Amino acid sequence: VQLQASGGGLVQVGGSLRLSCAASGFAFNNYYMGWFRQAPGKEREFVAGISGSGSSTWYADSVKGRFTITSDNDKNTVYLQMNSLKPEDTAVYYCAARRYYRATWDGMDYWGKGTLVTVSS
Repeated sequence: VQLQASGGGLVQVGGSLRLSCAASGFAFNNYYMGWFRQAPGKEREFVAGISGSGSSTWYADSVKGRFTITSDNDKNTVYLQMNSLKPEDTAVYYCAARRYYRATWDGMDYWGKGTLVTVSS
């Protein structure tokens, strides 16, 4: 199983970035995919999630209206479009996968290595 996140970088306040997470080694369209982030000195937190079919999405309140999660089952890839970025969005962003639905986004089955997003003011 591999989850390879990419697309991080340095962006100014108000800017945009799109993160990608390429998955392999499992039945991508049968898994719930999530994006998480960990800022310096803070615990990792849920950012956004999407069902295997792509028909359902979930967002943390802090990113609603600014971030959009999508997936492409043909490419086994999940994306996170981040707009109107703020300094508090600075973090390492991780993608993760889980086979079964839960009401909360803890207990993911697979994790990828993160990609760093830095929002400068």
